[in-house]
Amino acid sequence: MIEQAQYADGLSIKERYGHVFGPLTRYSRAPAKIDEFNVYEEANPDTRKIIDAMVADNLLPGSGLMGREHFAEFLERTKSGESALILSEHYSNMDLPVIMYLLEHDGGDFGKELSSRIVAISGLKLNEDDPLVRAYSEAFTRIVIYPSRSLAKLNDPKEIGRGKKINMAAMRALYLARQNGQIITVFPSGTRFRHGKPETKRGVREIDSYLRLFDIMILVSINGSCLRIPPDGSEDMLEDRVFRDKVIIAASPVIECKRFRDAVISALPPDAPDPKRAAVNRVMETLEEQHAKYEAAKNRY
Repeated sequence: MIEQAQYADGLSIKERYGHVFGPLTRYSRAPAKIDEFNVYEEANPDTRKIIDAMVADNLLPGSGLMGREHFAEFLERTKSGESALILSEHYSNMDLPVIMYLLEHDGGDFGKELSSRIVAISGLKLNEDDPLVRAYSEAFTRIVIYPSRSLAKLNDPKEIGRGKKINMAAMRALYLARQNGQIITVFPSGTRFRHGKPETKRGVREIDSYLRLFDIMILVSINGSCLRIPPDGSEDMLEDRVFRDKVIIAASPVIECKRFRDAVISALPPDAPDPKRAAVNRVMETLEEQHAKYEAAKNRY
C-alpha cells in the first residue's frame, strides 16, 4: 500500500501519502466527538499497519534504540507490579509511531511486550479536528484528554463543563490502566516543539501530578524526525513535511518518581513560589541534557 520508490524530502503528508488516505478513513472507527464515555480508545490494528509502513518508509539505516537495558529493566519492574510512566520529548506527530515501531523492530522480545502495554495520553484535537488525523492517531491505544491550555482559554460554560467531564473520565481511565499494568506515555510539553519558540519545550504544570501518581518512570529523548512542522508554522497537521531521517530513541535509567520529585523540592528554598513547577522544569532539563548527549552520538555514526 505504501510505495517504496524514492521521493523528494519535504513533501507534505498530503502530497506524499494522499494515496493511503482512502484506506485510512475506511478503516477508521474512532469517535469523531469525545465525551466522558469514550475517552479510552484501543489501538486500531488496521490503521496501525498503514502507519507502520509510513514509518518504515522514512527511517534511515542507523535508526534504533539506545539505553536498551533501561527499557528492559523498566518493563521488568512494571511486570513486578510497579506503576510505570514514560515522559517523552515531542517534535512531531510521528514521535509515538516511531517509538512503537522501533520498540517492536529493534527491541526484541522486551520491546514487543513493552509496546503492547503502552497507553498514550492524547489531546482532544487529534480526534476532533480532522478525520484523517483521527485515523492516523487511532493506530495506538490512547486516553483522550481536554488539554489544560485549551480549557483555560474557554469562555463557553457548556464547553468548560464538557472539558471537565472528559478530564475526570480520563483520570478514571488512567487509574484503571495503571492498575492493569499498562504503561502511561505522556509528552510533558503538551505540544510539539517549534524552532524559535522555546516555550513549546516548557513542561505543563500538570506533569507534577503524574510524578506523584506513578512509582517509576523513564525519560525518552528523540533525536531525528521524519515529520516536521512546515516553516510557516501551519497548524494543519496534514501540511507537515515528510523527511527520511535517522532517528534515535533513547531511554534514561529507571527513575523512582517520588525520589526524583522529593530531591527537587527538598533543594528549594522554603519560600519557593511553585515547587510543582520546579519539579516539572527539572524533568524538561533532564530531557534536554539527554537529547544533547544522544545528538552527539547520532552524529558520530
